[in-house]
Amino acid sequence: MTQAYVYDAVRTPFGRFGGALAGTRPDDLAALVLGEQVRRAPELDPATIDEVVLGNANGAGEENRNVARMATLLAGLPVGIPGTTVNRLCGSSLDAAIIASRQIDAGEADVVLVGGVESMSRAPWVLPKTEKPYPAGDLALASTTLGWRLVNPRMQPEWTVSLGEATELLAEKHGITRERMDEFASTSHQRTQRAWDEGFYDDLTVRVPGTDLTRDESVRASSTVAKLGGLKTVFRKENGTVTAGNASPLNDGASAALLGSERAAELTGLVPIARIAGRGAAANEPQYFGFAPVEAANLALRRAGITWDDVAAVELNEAFAAQSLACIDAWGIDPGIVNRHGGAIAIGHPLGASGTRVLGTLAKSLQSSGARWGVAAICIGVGQGLAVVLENQNV
Repeated sequence: MTQAYVYDAVRTPFGRFGGALAGTRPDDLAALVLGEQVRRAPELDPATIDEVVLGNANGAGEENRNVARMATLLAGLPVGIPGTTVNRLCGSSLDAAIIASRQIDAGEADVVLVGGVESMSRAPWVLPKTEKPYPAGDLALASTTLGWRLVNPRMQPEWTVSLGEATELLAEKHGITRERMDEFASTSHQRTQRAWDEGFYDDLTVRVPGTDLTRDESVRASSTVAKLGGLKTVFRKENGTVTAGNASPLNDGASAALLGSERAAELTGLVPIARIAGRGAAANEPQYFGFAPVEAANLALRRAGITWDDVAAVELNEAFAAQSLACIDAWGIDPGIVNRHGGAIAIGHPLGASGTRVLGTLAKSLQSSGARWGVAAICIGVGQGLAVVLENQNV
């Protein structure tokens, strides 16, 4: 078997819900990062790209069901490049990278563009079809922005609670306090702001034409534990802990990465940054979705042949502060190695784009620090988690 490597990664700045990117279609966002990824590979003949694999959690609107194919065409890439869209909700683009890495490992591909996109601002409302024509009663539109919709009545009620209520349950189960959540959230904003100020994200991002957005729009450098502590809880009025401040916001954005075999170095003119050394997927009870990355990462580490003692950097998608803290506690790792350059509470969480965002950030973090091993992990609604282990190729 060959080995799969991360050669490069790029994303848009993430816009807030209804913000700077709300006027841009998701297929255009995806086309932008695909085109930019090709442009950044100086010797790449686009005709040699074996496949495009993109993640997307919606698919009901302007994504037009198979946004990978649509974005490939919109980017002006050769029509002979096949494209497939993956939906594993929040983990969709990390799953896209996992799928592509397996293709490369199996010798079926040398160059694969992966990534993901989500416009939560432009997610449509949907109207279910009626079982018979001309119903007499009213019908309600369902938002496809986030969470459960058109729920099957046979689903167990405890599984279909909101993501926020599920996080409250997880916080109770693992003893995560409101104070710890707010401190974690404040740190996310401070680290993200510092990373932007230091230029860490400059070559990881590309501006969206027609917008003035040059940084992630949800970052609030003025966030403090005291300010966050004054926010009202959202999902429980009494004894609640989850607020808009210690949860990731709704966002728009796209991300991409170029994965390839050893031969891809010749085809692209790029030097591999990191080897994909281990992959893991796990599942648990839907209402405890935030804890699923624990076993996913442990499995990926075992497959990579290393332990947590070897890991120097972790990129964990911050869906909620409580679930992030629960995972960090379960792994027994130093919180200081987690999301050194900020996380989704500040950066944002456009569902389909977040997986490649954490993967690309991890690859760059290892490259800049000189550390050897890192883990990218993400929790997924309805009780799943994904993780990838990267090995720095420049140690």
